[in-house]
Amino acid sequence: MVPRDHLPITIHDHNMLLEVLTPERKLYAGEVYGVQLPGIDGSFEILDKHAPLIAALGNGKMKVLKDKSHSEFFTITGGFVEVLRNKATVLVEGAVAVEK
Repeated sequence: MVPRDHLPITIHDHNMLLEVLTPERKLYAGEVYGVQLPGIDGSFEILDKHAPLIAALGNGKMKVLKDKSHSEFFTITGGFVEVLRNKATVLVEGAVAVEK
């Protein structure tokens, strides 16, 4: 029997995992359709099954695509994103949720 903490994470088709961390707390964790981020050389988008990536982030808006029709927005202050095994980990110096 496989220990419970070693079971693979199951996510729905066309979704990936997103985790957004600041030095103070975990701001977001969950299954998403994708995420749009402010890179230092312009905005870019990460979707399901993206190739492994590490990129620097600038200041700006982050759009979390919860599904094809629902989004959440955050203003972020610099950091990095790592994409590996269908999970995006966003490490930022600061972030604030933005109401529509």
